[in-house]
Amino acid sequence: MNIQKRFLTTMNRCYSANHIVVDGQTRVLVATEGEGACLAWTGPDYAQSHEVWAGPGGTMSMVPIPGTNGEFLAVQKFFKMFQWEEAKVVHVKPLADGRYAVTDILHLPYIHRFDLLPAGNKLYFIGGTLATTKQAKEDWSDPGKLWVGEYTGPGPLQVTALKSGMTQHHGYSRLEHAGRVSSLVTCREGAFEVTPPQQAGTEWQVQPLMDWPISDIAAIDIDGDGELEYATIEDFHGPHFRVYKRVAGQWQKIYEHPEVSEFYHVVTATTLAGQAVFVGGCRRGKQQLFYVQAVQASPLVLQAQVIEEGVGPSNVHVMHEQGRDIIVSANREKAEAALYIVTP
Repeated sequence: MNIQKRFLTTMNRCYSANHIVVDGQTRVLVATEGEGACLAWTGPDYAQSHEVWAGPGGTMSMVPIPGTNGEFLAVQKFFKMFQWEEAKVVHVKPLADGRYAVTDILHLPYIHRFDLLPAGNKLYFIGGTLATTKQAKEDWSDPGKLWVGEYTGPGPLQVTALKSGMTQHHGYSRLEHAGRVSSLVTCREGAFEVTPPQQAGTEWQVQPLMDWPISDIAAIDIDGDGELEYATIEDFHGPHFRVYKRVAGQWQKIYEHPEVSEFYHVVTATTLAGQAVFVGGCRRGKQQLFYVQAVQASPLVLQAQVIEEGVGPSNVHVMHEQGRDIIVSANREKAEAALYIVTP
Protein backbone atom coordinates (compact mmCIF):
# COMPACT_ATOMS: atom_id res chain seq x y z
CA MET A 1 0.00 0.00 0.00
CA ASN A 2 1.05 3.61 -0.59
CA ILE A 3 0.93 6.17 2.23
CA GLN A 4 1.34 9.93 1.75
CA LYS A 5 1.46 12.40 4.64
CA ARG A 6 -0.36 15.73 4.68
CA PHE A 7 0.44 18.19 7.48
CA LEU A 8 -2.64 19.88 8.94
CA THR A 9 -1.47 22.21 11.71
CA THR A 10 0.81 22.76 14.66
CA MET A 11 -1.04 22.06 17.91
CA ASN A 12 0.48 21.89 21.39
CA ARG A 13 -0.42 18.61 23.16
CA CYS A 14 -2.42 17.45 20.16
CA TYR A 15 -4.44 14.53 21.51
CA SER A 16 -7.91 13.70 20.17
CA ALA A 17 -9.09 12.98 16.61
CA ASN A 18 -12.36 11.99 14.93
CA HIS A 19 -14.69 13.10 12.14
CA ILE A 20 -18.28 14.21 11.64
CA VAL A 21 -20.48 14.63 8.56
CA VAL A 22 -22.32 17.95 8.15
CA ASP A 23 -24.65 18.51 5.18
CA GLY A 24 -23.08 15.54 3.45
CA GLN A 25 -19.49 16.80 3.84
CA THR A 26 -16.88 15.20 6.07
CA ARG A 27 -15.17 17.35 8.69
CA VAL A 28 -12.02 16.10 10.39
CA LEU A 29 -11.81 17.06 14.09
CA VAL A 30 -8.59 17.46 16.09
CA ALA A 31 -8.33 18.81 19.64
CA THR A 32 -5.71 19.41 22.32
CA GLU A 33 -5.50 17.86 25.76
CA GLY A 34 -3.92 21.09 26.96
CA GLU A 35 -5.60 24.48 27.20
CA GLY A 36 -6.69 25.37 23.71
CA ALA A 37 -8.74 24.68 20.66
CA CYS A 38 -10.61 22.09 18.69
CA LEU A 39 -10.23 22.61 14.94
CA ALA A 40 -12.03 21.17 11.91
CA TRP A 41 -11.10 20.66 8.25
CA THR A 42 -13.74 20.05 5.59
CA GLY A 43 -13.34 17.42 2.88
CA PRO A 44 -12.66 16.32 0.31
CA ASP A 45 -9.40 18.29 0.24
CA TYR A 46 -9.11 19.11 3.98
CA ALA A 47 -7.13 22.20 3.04
CA GLN A 48 -8.59 24.90 5.31
CA SER A 49 -9.34 24.74 9.02
CA HIS A 50 -11.94 26.51 11.10
CA GLU A 51 -12.46 26.73 14.85
CA VAL A 52 -14.94 24.52 16.68
CA TRP A 53 -14.05 26.02 20.05
CA ALA A 54 -11.18 28.19 21.29
CA GLY A 55 -11.13 26.54 24.70
CA PRO A 56 -11.08 25.36 27.41
CA GLY A 57 -9.36 22.25 26.00
CA GLY A 58 -8.57 19.10 27.95
CA THR A 59 -10.22 16.97 25.25
CA MET A 60 -9.67 13.24 25.67
CA SER A 61 -12.44 11.94 23.40
CA MET A 62 -14.86 13.09 20.70
CA VAL A 63 -17.72 10.86 19.51
CA PRO A 64 -20.23 11.59 16.70
CA ILE A 65 -23.93 11.17 17.53
CA PRO A 66 -25.59 8.78 15.07
CA GLY A 67 -28.59 10.09 13.16
CA THR A 68 -27.68 13.78 13.50
CA ASN A 69 -26.26 16.38 11.14
CA GLY A 70 -22.75 16.38 12.56
CA GLU A 71 -23.54 16.68 16.27
CA PHE A 72 -21.03 15.10 18.62
CA LEU A 73 -20.08 14.69 22.27
CA ALA A 74 -16.65 15.57 23.67
CA VAL A 75 -14.68 15.61 26.90
CA GLN A 76 -13.41 18.98 28.09
CA LYS A 77 -11.31 20.13 31.06
CA PHE A 78 -9.45 16.84 31.53
CA PHE A 79 -6.10 18.55 31.97
CA LYS A 80 -2.69 16.99 32.49
CA MET A 81 -1.21 15.76 35.76
CA PHE A 82 -4.03 15.31 38.27
CA GLN A 83 -6.13 18.44 37.83
CA TRP A 84 -9.11 16.62 36.35
CA GLU A 85 -11.85 17.32 38.91
CA GLU A 86 -13.65 19.68 36.52
CA ALA A 87 -13.72 17.21 33.63
CA LYS A 88 -17.03 17.11 31.78
CA VAL A 89 -18.86 15.93 28.67
CA VAL A 90 -20.27 18.54 26.28
CA HIS A 91 -22.75 18.36 23.41
CA VAL A 92 -21.59 20.10 20.23
CA LYS A 93 -23.92 21.13 17.40
CA PRO A 94 -22.79 22.64 14.09
CA LEU A 95 -24.80 25.76 13.23
CA ALA A 96 -25.90 27.09 9.84
CA ASP A 97 -23.61 30.12 10.15
CA GLY A 98 -20.51 27.94 10.52
CA ARG A 99 -20.21 28.25 14.29
CA TYR A 100 -20.84 25.54 16.89
CA ALA A 101 -23.11 25.49 19.94
CA VAL A 102 -21.35 23.82 22.89
CA THR A 103 -23.46 22.78 25.89
CA ASP A 104 -22.46 21.00 29.11
CA ILE A 105 -24.42 17.79 29.63
CA LEU A 106 -22.44 15.83 32.25
CA HIS A 107 -19.94 16.75 34.95
CA LEU A 108 -17.89 13.64 35.72
CA PRO A 109 -14.45 14.06 37.31
CA TYR A 110 -11.68 12.08 35.59
CA ILE A 111 -13.84 11.09 32.60
CA HIS A 112 -11.35 9.90 30.01
CA ARG A 113 -12.79 7.85 27.15
CA PHE A 114 -16.42 7.26 26.22
CA ASP A 115 -18.65 6.08 23.40
CA LEU A 116 -22.24 5.88 22.17
CA LEU A 117 -23.37 2.32 21.46
CA PRO A 118 -26.46 1.43 19.39
CA ALA A 119 -28.58 -1.50 20.59
CA GLY A 120 -32.01 -2.13 19.11
CA ASN A 121 -33.68 1.26 18.74
CA LYS A 122 -31.75 2.83 21.61
CA LEU A 123 -28.41 4.56 22.05
CA TYR A 124 -26.32 4.01 25.16
CA PHE A 125 -23.53 6.07 26.71
CA ILE A 126 -20.54 4.25 28.17
CA GLY A 127 -17.63 6.15 29.75
CA GLY A 128 -14.66 5.41 31.94
CA THR A 129 -13.03 7.46 34.69
CA LEU A 130 -9.26 7.11 35.07
CA ALA A 131 -9.69 7.38 38.84
CA THR A 132 -12.36 8.59 41.27
CA THR A 133 -10.18 11.01 43.24
CA LYS A 134 -6.46 11.77 43.16
CA GLN A 135 -4.17 13.63 45.54
CA ALA A 136 -1.10 13.46 43.28
CA LYS A 137 -0.18 12.30 39.79
CA GLU A 138 0.83 8.80 40.92
CA ASP A 139 -1.94 8.38 43.48
CA TRP A 140 -4.05 5.40 42.34
CA SER A 141 -5.60 4.58 45.71
CA ASP A 142 -9.16 5.47 44.62
CA PRO A 143 -9.80 3.46 41.41
CA GLY A 144 -11.87 4.54 38.45
CA LYS A 145 -15.31 3.33 37.39
CA LEU A 146 -17.29 2.46 34.29
CA TRP A 147 -20.37 4.66 33.86
CA VAL A 148 -23.38 3.93 31.65
CA GLY A 149 -26.75 5.40 30.75
CA GLU A 150 -29.25 5.70 27.93
CA TYR A 151 -28.56 8.64 25.62
CA THR A 152 -31.84 10.32 24.65
CA GLY A 153 -30.73 13.70 23.32
CA PRO A 154 -28.70 16.83 23.93
CA GLY A 155 -30.07 17.56 27.42
CA PRO A 156 -28.47 16.57 30.75
CA LEU A 157 -27.08 13.03 30.68
CA GLN A 158 -27.88 10.66 33.54
CA VAL A 159 -25.37 7.90 34.27
CA THR A 160 -24.84 5.22 36.90
CA ALA A 161 -21.75 3.23 37.86
CA LEU A 162 -21.75 -0.18 36.19
CA LYS A 163 -18.36 -1.39 37.44
CA SER A 164 -15.98 -0.03 40.09
CA GLY A 165 -12.50 -0.97 41.27
CA MET A 166 -10.87 -0.23 37.91
CA THR A 167 -7.35 0.97 38.70
CA GLN A 168 -5.70 3.07 35.97
CA HIS A 169 -8.81 2.63 33.81
CA HIS A 170 -7.34 3.96 30.56
CA GLY A 171 -8.22 1.82 27.57
CA TYR A 172 -11.33 1.76 25.43
CA SER A 173 -12.26 0.55 21.96
CA ARG A 174 -15.49 -0.26 20.17
CA LEU A 175 -15.94 -3.84 18.95
CA GLU A 176 -18.33 -4.65 16.11
CA HIS A 177 -18.51 -8.41 15.76
CA ALA A 178 -21.07 -11.15 15.20
CA GLY A 179 -23.83 -8.65 14.48
CA ARG A 180 -23.59 -6.61 17.66
CA VAL A 181 -21.68 -3.65 19.05
CA SER A 182 -19.85 -3.88 22.37
CA SER A 183 -16.97 -2.21 24.20
CA LEU A 184 -13.51 -3.38 25.21
CA VAL A 185 -12.28 -1.69 28.39
CA THR A 186 -9.01 -2.13 30.26
CA CYS A 187 -7.34 -1.37 33.57
CA ARG A 188 -4.77 -2.82 35.95
CA GLU A 189 -7.22 -5.60 36.77
CA GLY A 190 -7.40 -6.75 33.13
CA ALA A 191 -9.60 -6.46 30.05
CA PHE A 192 -13.38 -6.77 29.84
CA GLU A 193 -16.00 -6.88 27.09
CA VAL A 194 -19.04 -4.77 27.97
CA THR A 195 -22.32 -5.17 26.06
CA PRO A 196 -25.33 -2.83 26.35
CA PRO A 197 -28.89 -4.18 26.87
CA GLN A 198 -29.99 -5.93 23.68
CA GLN A 199 -33.70 -5.94 24.52
CA ALA A 200 -36.04 -4.05 26.83
CA GLY A 201 -35.77 -5.30 30.40
CA THR A 202 -32.29 -6.78 29.99
CA GLU A 203 -29.11 -5.60 31.70
CA TRP A 204 -25.60 -4.56 30.73
CA GLN A 205 -23.21 -7.50 30.52
CA VAL A 206 -19.57 -7.39 31.70
CA GLN A 207 -17.46 -10.31 30.52
CA PRO A 208 -13.85 -10.73 31.77
CA LEU A 209 -11.35 -11.39 28.96
CA MET A 210 -7.83 -11.05 30.35
CA ASP A 211 -6.63 -10.89 33.96
CA TRP A 212 -3.34 -9.00 33.75
CA PRO A 213 -2.63 -5.21 33.65
CA ILE A 214 -3.52 -3.68 30.29
CA SER A 215 -3.43 -0.04 29.27
CA ASP A 216 -5.22 -0.21 25.90
CA ILE A 217 -6.78 -2.82 23.62
CA ALA A 218 -8.34 -3.35 20.18
CA ALA A 219 -9.55 -6.44 18.32
CA ILE A 220 -10.00 -7.55 14.71
CA ASP A 221 -9.81 -10.77 12.70
CA ILE A 222 -6.42 -9.99 11.23
CA ASP A 223 -5.87 -13.32 9.44
CA GLY A 224 -9.38 -13.98 8.13
CA ASP A 225 -9.99 -17.23 10.02
CA GLY A 226 -13.19 -15.98 11.69
CA GLU A 227 -11.57 -15.55 15.12
CA LEU A 228 -10.58 -12.24 16.70
CA GLU A 229 -7.02 -11.27 17.49
CA TYR A 230 -6.44 -8.73 20.30
CA ALA A 231 -3.69 -6.11 20.33
CA THR A 232 -2.73 -4.69 23.72
CA ILE A 233 -0.48 -2.09 25.29
CA GLU A 234 0.98 -3.38 28.57
CA ASP A 235 0.93 -2.22 31.24
CA PHE A 236 -0.31 1.36 31.97
CA HIS A 237 1.25 3.61 29.29
CA GLY A 238 3.56 0.65 29.05
CA PRO A 239 6.61 -0.52 27.09
CA HIS A 240 5.00 -3.42 25.20
CA PHE A 241 2.74 -3.64 22.13
CA ARG A 242 1.49 -7.24 21.87
CA VAL A 243 -1.04 -9.30 19.92
CA TYR A 244 -2.89 -12.30 21.35
CA LYS A 245 -5.00 -15.10 19.94
CA ARG A 246 -7.13 -17.56 21.88
CA VAL A 247 -5.85 -21.08 21.22
CA ALA A 248 -7.64 -24.05 22.82
CA GLY A 249 -9.27 -21.68 25.28
CA GLN A 250 -5.98 -20.09 26.37
CA TRP A 251 -4.43 -16.75 25.42
CA GLN A 252 -1.34 -17.15 23.27
CA LYS A 253 0.95 -14.21 22.50
CA ILE A 254 1.53 -14.31 18.75
CA TYR A 255 3.35 -11.00 18.23
CA GLU A 256 5.34 -8.40 20.13
CA HIS A 257 6.58 -5.16 18.59
CA PRO A 258 10.39 -5.25 18.55
CA GLU A 259 10.82 -1.87 20.26
CA VAL A 260 10.47 -1.94 24.05
CA SER A 261 9.87 1.65 25.09
CA GLU A 262 7.65 3.30 27.68
CA PHE A 263 4.49 5.12 26.64
CA TYR A 264 2.91 3.11 23.88
CA HIS A 265 -0.39 4.94 23.47
CA VAL A 266 -2.05 4.04 20.15
CA VAL A 267 -3.75 0.74 19.36
CA THR A 268 -6.54 0.78 16.77
CA ALA A 269 -8.13 -2.08 14.83
CA THR A 270 -9.14 -1.15 11.29
CA THR A 271 -8.58 -1.88 7.60
CA LEU A 272 -6.12 -0.12 5.31
CA ALA A 273 -6.39 -0.66 1.56
CA GLY A 274 -8.81 -3.49 2.31
CA GLN A 275 -6.47 -5.36 4.65
CA ALA A 276 -7.15 -5.88 8.37
CA VAL A 277 -4.47 -4.21 10.49
CA PHE A 278 -3.65 -2.85 13.90
CA VAL A 279 -2.41 0.75 13.87
CA GLY A 280 -0.03 1.46 16.75
CA GLY A 281 2.05 4.28 18.12
CA CYS A 282 4.49 5.17 20.89
CA ARG A 283 5.21 8.53 22.52
CA ARG A 284 8.76 7.69 23.64
CA GLY A 285 11.77 5.99 22.07
CA LYS A 286 11.57 6.18 18.29
CA GLN A 287 8.07 7.69 18.58
CA GLN A 288 6.79 5.61 15.71
CA LEU A 289 3.41 5.51 14.03
CA PHE A 290 3.10 2.03 12.49
CA TYR A 291 0.71 -0.68 11.41
CA VAL A 292 0.80 -4.44 11.98
CA GLN A 293 -0.48 -6.80 9.29
CA ALA A 294 -0.60 -10.53 8.62
CA VAL A 295 2.05 -11.46 6.04
CA GLN A 296 1.34 -15.18 6.33
CA ALA A 297 -1.86 -16.88 7.43
CA SER A 298 -0.79 -20.45 8.25
CA PRO A 299 1.16 -20.47 10.41
CA LEU A 300 0.16 -16.89 11.28
CA VAL A 301 3.00 -14.38 10.92
CA LEU A 302 2.50 -10.71 11.79
CA GLN A 303 4.82 -7.89 10.78
CA ALA A 304 5.05 -4.17 11.58
CA GLN A 305 5.49 -1.47 8.95
CA VAL A 306 6.62 2.01 10.01
CA ILE A 307 4.48 4.87 8.72
CA GLU A 308 6.62 7.62 10.28
CA GLU A 309 9.15 7.99 13.09
CA GLY A 310 9.67 10.94 15.41
CA VAL A 311 6.00 11.94 15.70
CA GLY A 312 4.87 10.37 19.00
CA PRO A 313 1.14 9.92 18.32
CA SER A 314 -1.37 10.07 21.16
CA ASN A 315 -4.43 8.87 19.21
CA VAL A 316 -5.44 8.10 15.64
CA HIS A 317 -8.77 7.91 13.82
CA VAL A 318 -9.23 6.08 10.52
CA MET A 319 -11.71 7.17 7.82
CA HIS A 320 -12.65 5.12 4.77
CA GLU A 321 -13.34 7.12 1.61
CA GLN A 322 -13.84 6.16 -2.02
CA GLY A 323 -10.52 4.81 -3.28
CA ARG A 324 -8.56 5.73 -0.19
CA ASP A 325 -8.32 5.45 3.59
CA ILE A 326 -7.21 8.36 5.78
CA ILE A 327 -5.41 8.06 9.11
CA VAL A 328 -6.03 11.20 11.16
CA SER A 329 -3.15 11.29 13.62
CA ALA A 330 -2.74 13.48 16.68
CA ASN A 331 1.07 13.54 16.72
CA ARG A 332 1.36 14.86 20.25
CA GLU A 333 5.12 14.73 20.75
CA LYS A 334 5.72 16.59 17.49
CA ALA A 335 2.90 19.03 18.37
CA GLU A 336 1.13 18.49 15.06
CA ALA A 337 -2.01 17.12 13.49
CA ALA A 338 -1.57 15.22 10.24
CA LEU A 339 -3.37 13.06 7.69
CA TYR A 340 -1.84 9.91 6.24
CA ILE A 341 -3.62 9.08 2.98
CA VAL A 342 -3.55 5.37 2.18
CA THR A 343 -4.10 3.98 -1.33
CA PRO A 344 -3.57 0.47 -2.69
